[in-house]
Amino acid sequence: MRMRMRAMGRILALALTFIGSQAVAQTTPHPILFVTQVPVPVDFAAIGSTFANHVASPASVYRGGDLWIRYPNGTLRNLTQEAGFGVSGAQGANSIAVRDPHVHWDGTKAVFSMVVGSPAQFQQIPYRWQMYEVNGLGVGQPVQITLVPNQPAIYNNVMPAYLTDGTLVFASDRPRNGAAHLYPQQDEYESEETVTGLWRLKVTTGELKLLDHSPSGDFDPFVDSFGRLLFTRWDHLQRDQQADVTGNPSGNFDWADEGASAAIATTPVDIFPEPRVAAQGSPVNGHRFNNFFPWQVAQDGTDAEFLNHLGRHEFAEYFDRSFATDPNLVEFTPGSRPNQNALQNLFQMVEDPTQPGRYVGIDAPEFDTHASGQIVRLNAAPNANPDDIVIDYLTPRSTAGTAPAADHSGHYRNPLVLSDGTVLVAHATQTGGIENLGTASFPIPNHRFRLRLMVAGIGTLLAPGANLTSGISKSVSFFNPDSLVTYTGELWELSPVEVRPRTVPPITREPVLANSEVQSFTQAAVAESTFRQFLKRNGLGLLVVRNNTHRDRADRQQPFNLRVPGGVQSVANAGTLYDIAHFQTIQGDQVRGIGGAATPEPGRRVLARFMHDALALANSLPNPGGPAGSTRIFPDGSSAIVVPAQRALSWQTTAADGTPIVRERYWLTVQPGEIRACGGCHAINTQGQAGQAPATNTPAALTALLQRWSTQNGGLMFSDGLE
Repeated sequence: MRMRMRAMGRILALALTFIGSQAVAQTTPHPILFVTQVPVPVDFAAIGSTFANHVASPASVYRGGDLWIRYPNGTLRNLTQEAGFGVSGAQGANSIAVRDPHVHWDGTKAVFSMVVGSPAQFQQIPYRWQMYEVNGLGVGQPVQITLVPNQPAIYNNVMPAYLTDGTLVFASDRPRNGAAHLYPQQDEYESEETVTGLWRLKVTTGELKLLDHSPSGDFDPFVDSFGRLLFTRWDHLQRDQQADVTGNPSGNFDWADEGASAAIATTPVDIFPEPRVAAQGSPVNGHRFNNFFPWQVAQDGTDAEFLNHLGRHEFAEYFDRSFATDPNLVEFTPGSRPNQNALQNLFQMVEDPTQPGRYVGIDAPEFDTHASGQIVRLNAAPNANPDDIVIDYLTPRSTAGTAPAADHSGHYRNPLVLSDGTVLVAHATQTGGIENLGTASFPIPNHRFRLRLMVAGIGTLLAPGANLTSGISKSVSFFNPDSLVTYTGELWELSPVEVRPRTVPPITREPVLANSEVQSFTQAAVAESTFRQFLKRNGLGLLVVRNNTHRDRADRQQPFNLRVPGGVQSVANAGTLYDIAHFQTIQGDQVRGIGGAATPEPGRRVLARFMHDALALANSLPNPGGPAGSTRIFPDGSSAIVVPAQRALSWQTTAADGTPIVRERYWLTVQPGEIRACGGCHAINTQGQAGQAPATNTPAALTALLQRWSTQNGGLMFSDGLE
């Protein structure tokens, strides 16, 4: 008993050391869990950056932060210190950095990421973010912090969250297929190392599943009240800008395939989409693409799409048309669309607990603000049509950037809507870009993030209120790795989450097939369950388009007067009529190297290649004379093709000679056994270009594919237990 009392006394003493003064008057409905971070005064591949923020080196994330909890009356506890993690002063083997707390549905524990250790001078040591779970969040409860078992131990695992069933979803830089020679995956922009997508971990068994393969990265996943898994995705599906530079100074080159012993081709080749810069006299305009926008996926990894099927036509202010010579195609501007408040990006999205389906996030520039900017809001419940969704600006539009403005109220990040509707944010009063007001050895950051409750501002806008804490300061020093860096002062306060029990959302899974596709299975006399099991066992999925001539009325940037030779057509007005004969599939291969073929740097970038997966092609309809990786478009406008699962995919429709007509602008992942069907490309929200409703035809291409598969596998279907 005496030893137990002494232990409790030590815990209380540590807690009392960091109790904030009661000068902070405001209260909150529930405790707030948050992290502190020693400020990093750079914004490329660092802890506060929009991308490559998962890197765990001391240069990217300064050591010395902690996991904290603030109780409603203002009392603070340093949870990591109580549990024996972290140090002040010189940062060494026991130093830490902490990020991304997420509270369990029952409100009694949380998961977060932590990196442990900092090198001695001149040491080059690989450090990794790993997931930990914390218990003992209540007042007076002894805190326990434990390493999450069975997670990928040699990779960075960040931004964890609980799924409905208690399993974990997180972003990781583990290679898509686990192959060590593909580490790290390099993003499509700067060839900087990135996370490979979202992963699900069953902690008790170690079962690991890739839910979304993202060539440039997925960020900040969470399950909303409807059971959808929402996250920010970096979409950068364009040709390699580094290889485009005259002289190729980065030394970009291609490996022949993804194999560890692949041959090297010294000349890099990009095939999809169209070039970034149009050649003189080309009928095709240059294509550049760079967005951080909200995505959704079912908790089993199926049914991935832009949130509510939104897209650039609902968010963007401007982008160019694909063909320069077609007067029917126009440069995009918002025009009279319902949403007149454009977004450039959407980061750190959360749901408003007082109104299911209402989301708050941050519109921030790609660089120069530590992913901080303007607070915005949108209503996007599952039944909301994208044509009707509007963006609300909660702070002045000027806060989305760094230009001087009279109404600029600073930069915001990590918004949180509390259970009483109050908005809590990490706020920096700085209105300009990032600067180090000190030196590399003694940094003084100009952005200082403090937790603040927002209050009513001018009109419908919000303004920053008083600080939630009286400030948390620390003095630390560490090697980076050759020179000593010393920081003394306030720490950033980031990533607040409310500690309270929440209603457990339903588990979302792949939606039931629509009647159009069900009829194809019936006509082909193939059991859907049997076919799905075949796909699942072989790591395959299926893409089905009912009518490739159907395009949404908003999309006048790619051809919309479309005809299948000898078949259906959709014609909105006079002008060029495009024949589409093939649906060509693209797979993301990790084959682009950097650094030069003689001394290549570790890892590879994902590159678009025409689908060549042998098993997928063997189970698709033959398309003799068609372009590589393609299937023919049937007279009813439909197409169906088997594809590799858990690998980034894209596609385009082409003319009979293989000339691209309509190109997909995003990467998409399907799961083993998934059958992904849509009405058209770009699918219709309310009306198509010719005023038509979404397609409901029974896709003839799917029926033909199933009939062929049944003929090839008829004996197998009933003899190996698949039925």
